[in-house]
Parts: sequence; structure tokens; C-alpha cells
Amino acid sequence: MDRVDTDRQGATRRTFLAGAAAAGSAAALTTTASGPASAAPREAAGPSVAVLGGGVAGLTAAHELAERGLRVTVYERRALGGKARSMDVPDSGKGGRRPLPAEHGFRFIPGIYHNLPDTMRRIPFPGNPNGVWDNLVAPPEMSFARTGAEDLRIPLPWPGHRPPELTLDEIRRALTAFIDTALGIPLHESAYFVNRGLVFLTSCDERRDEAWERTPWWDFIRAEEMSYDYQRILAVGLTRNIVATKAEEASTRTVATLLEAFVFNALGRGADGPLDRILNAPTNEAWIDPWAAHLRSLGVEFRIGWTLRELVYGSGRITGALMEDPDGARRTVTADHYVSAVPVEHARRTWGAALRAADPQLARCDRLETDWMTGIQFYLTEKAPLLHGHLNCIDSPWSLTAIQQAGHWPHRDFPRDYGDGIAVDCLSVDISEWDRPGILYGRTAKQCTREQVAREVWAQLKAALNDTGRPVLKDSALHSWFLDPGVDGLGTPHPTNEDELLIHPVGTFHNRPSAASRVPNLFLSGDYVAVDIDLATMEGANASARAAVNALLERIGSPAPRCTIEPLFRAPELDHLKRHDRTRYRLGLRNVFDLG
Repeated sequence: MDRVDTDRQGATRRTFLAGAAAAGSAAALTTTASGPASAAPREAAGPSVAVLGGGVAGLTAAHELAERGLRVTVYERRALGGKARSMDVPDSGKGGRRPLPAEHGFRFIPGIYHNLPDTMRRIPFPGNPNGVWDNLVAPPEMSFARTGAEDLRIPLPWPGHRPPELTLDEIRRALTAFIDTALGIPLHESAYFVNRGLVFLTSCDERRDEAWERTPWWDFIRAEEMSYDYQRILAVGLTRNIVATKAEEASTRTVATLLEAFVFNALGRGADGPLDRILNAPTNEAWIDPWAAHLRSLGVEFRIGWTLRELVYGSGRITGALMEDPDGARRTVTADHYVSAVPVEHARRTWGAALRAADPQLARCDRLETDWMTGIQFYLTEKAPLLHGHLNCIDSPWSLTAIQQAGHWPHRDFPRDYGDGIAVDCLSVDISEWDRPGILYGRTAKQCTREQVAREVWAQLKAALNDTGRPVLKDSALHSWFLDPGVDGLGTPHPTNEDELLIHPVGTFHNRPSAASRVPNLFLSGDYVAVDIDLATMEGANASARAAVNALLERIGSPAPRCTIEPLFRAPELDHLKRHDRTRYRLGLRNVFDLG
């Protein structure tokens, strides 16, 4: 890939500029009491930038800006890494061990990503020639865990892949699951689904962005008319669990675009690596902490515990960022430029009426929707005989996905390194559906208390995994659990979630803003910004940050090299069919493969 850091001349320039910035003023930005304030005098070491938000989008923006010699300060209200970070379970470390590792949700870095892996390669890590990127490992399999039926295990081969050793009983179960699944979806339904895939693959961009953006995935594949297995696997299983949105509402453009990329990834086309990749240690250890250390070495300053309250607008520009500091005092931060890198549900509360009037795309962000997708971890006193990879409980009411983590951390001895020495593994589970009744209490997840959520998730996991005569999960092996602390008020009429997930109902693609706002010193970064990957992902956050940096460089007329932004792979051999479809679309005709 043609990455910025492979350009020797550009890298030399960035090294010089970064060194000059680090040797300049120690304080990149000034803070004053509430109200606009002017920037302090600066050395000629590049403009100052306030990056508001320290998640993947904010850290990526800081990384790219610092490499190009700009003076960067990152303001983060809670902890670096945002929703991607790992965290400690309070008071869980004993005998000199680290606390048990927890997280908002397990990391999933598929081979369809290109921009995020490029950044990871540029984060040094001891002993790794490719930096943090070398901390990615590829699970050899995944599973569709069925309730009341054998689970379907799916190998994930790649060059050098070594399939897991299987017992005769596991082989029997795998074959039974494959045959049951094949028979569960009638042949004509499978053929129809394949046909819908061909329709999308050969659809021109205009048809995708207009017709398919307005069509729910559920309707596109005619799920309402199909069998239960067709609905659970091909409609719900490929949206609620993988794309984290509802099949009945999700845009076909969003769902099918990602499935197209995954299919080509599985075929080895246009991929950065294997289909499924995870980190080989808790996220902060493997990625976020080394990233922060590298950014500090580039001169980036961090202000943790600072919460953005409002972007102050006047005279056609942002004149300051009204912040609440760690002591609760209101202060105004000033800089030459501002990158808003907080999630959309928080960002739009910081845009006042005058700012929204100055850039109408900000007001359209009110139409973007978010939903809950939150993680819970179960710590086990004995390893469960699960597969070596992700499992997707497609029949679970709360649409659970999970992975048993310790086996993927080859440089960690879980009971030696974490907790009290009794817990030997962490089963990390994502809850994707919070508004359907469960099987234990008959309540939605939001209606349950935290304790009830844990019991309900455990019951749904057992229903999916212990249903064919093998006790995979044992109550006696449950050590403890930890639910994301960003969720509050469960079991009350008004539960809240600090970390909601952008979702993609039909039509919302056209409400996503560009990274360059109409305000000359304001730029937007986050997974809600319009980039090629139309999904709430770390890849989208990374790509949007690159777009924001490029827009800023254009505004200031910088000669620094621009960030590369790699789009999702599309097979060039299909281009002639898409050109033909463009003609048909403009004539008001269906795609040539569309059977209705």
C-alpha cells in the first residue's frame, strides 16, 4: 500500500517538523476562565490544533497532525481509546497481579480494514518489526451457535493457517450442524439469496446510494416470506450480530457493502489480512498505551478529564472550546484549528444555533440514530470447551456474540497475570439487542437490573451452548462478571448509556457530514462522518480522521503530504456490469439480474 510513511522525502520532512514542534512552546494551547480567549504567542512551529476527543478518531487525527509538524493537544473526558479501550475491574487484582481486564466490547479488526492497520504499523512496539500491527492474531474458526441444534463451526483458513485439532465427536457434530443448516434453508431460498448478492455486486453507485439506501435489508432479501433459518442466519445473523443494526430497518446499501467486502476478503481479494483478527492482549496493553506513548514522543499533549460543553462560534470562526476541567470548572480552550472527534450523540450537543446556521450539515446530524451495543465479561475458574474464535448466538433474544479471550493471548498467563489467581479466562460477550424480552425474566435488558442482565446473558449463553448434551458452560465455573460502567439506571424507567453505537436505518447515509465543515477552522472526525466504509467502526473513525487532517492541510495551504485513505475493495472485473447497470438505472429499469 502507498502509505505516507513510505515516502522517504515526506518522512524526512515530518521528522524535521515534528522535532521543531516539540522544541517550540511547551504549551500548545491556552485556557482561560469561561468565555472566549485569544491564543498565546507561539513559536513558528506550525499551527495549533485542539483535538476534542481521545478515541480512535481523535488519536488518529493527533497522529497524522503531529507527523506533519502541527502542535496538537488532545482533550478527552474519560480515558484514551474511547469505546476501543480496555479497562480494569476495580479492586480485582490480588497478590501483585494486574486487575482483571474488561472492555466496552471485544475488538474485531477484519482484513477488510486498511486505514486502521496502516496506523497500527506506525505505532512502535518492542520486538515487533511492524509495530502494533504485529499484535494482531487470527482466530482459526467461528461459529453460529444454535439453540436446540448443533452449532455450525466455520473454519477461517488463510496462508499458514493450522486448523484446530478435532476429536471424532467434534467432527460428527460439525457435519451434523452443516447438514442441519443446509436442510434448514430450502434450496430455492438459498438460490434467491445468492441472486440478491449478484444484484448488489453488479449495481452501479447511483442505484446503491439511492434505491438500495432506501431499501431495508429485510425487504431486499424478502426475509418476511422465508423460513425461520433464512431469517435468523441470513437476515438477522448478518445484521444484528455483525453489522450491529436491525435487519428490518438497516439500509441495504450499508449491510450489503460490508458483506461484499467480507466475501472478497474470504477469497483473498483486496485484504490487509485474514477475515477475522483480534489483539493478542488486552487492548490497552497491545495498542492504546503504546499509541499514547508514541504520540507523546511526537509532541502531542493530553488533557484527560476535560469534557467539551460547547464550540464557541463568532465572526465566522470557532473562537474557543468551552470545556469543563477535571475540577468541574468551566474553561475556554483556544487554538488555531479544532477537530471535533467525539461521538455524534455527544458532538451535536456542543453545536449551538449560530454554528448550526453556519453549516447546515451539522443540523442534519440530528437525524442520525444510535442504539445500544454493550459488552459484559464473565470470568471463569476453568476454561470452557468453546471454539477458538468468535461465536454468534443467532437464536438468542439479545443477539449475543462472544469470544473466550485468554487462548488468544499467547504472551499472557491469565491466572498468573490478572485478578486473584483463581480466574483462568475471560468470556467477553456483546449484547446487541436491548429491547427484546429475555428467556429468564421476560424483560428487556434495559428493564433488568445489572445483576439480572448478567444472569440473563449467562442463561442465554447456556441455552445456545449447553443444548446438545455437552455442559460447555458450568455455573460452578463462574468466578465473577463485569458490565460496562457506561450503562446506568438499568431497571429504572430511564436507563442511560454513555457509549451508544451509530446505526444505519434507511436514508441516514445522506445525513452524514463531510470531514470539512463550512467553518474554516472546524473539522469533524468520527465514525458518523461520511467515508467509504458506511458503518460504525474503528476503520470508519480512522478514515474520517485522515479526511479531517487532509481538509485542514488544504485550508492552511500546507505542503505536507496528504493522508492516504484506502477505500473498501471492489472487484474491477465487475466494472463493466456496473456501467451497464448505470444505463439501466437512468432508464428506470431493474438490474439485469434482479428477479424481484
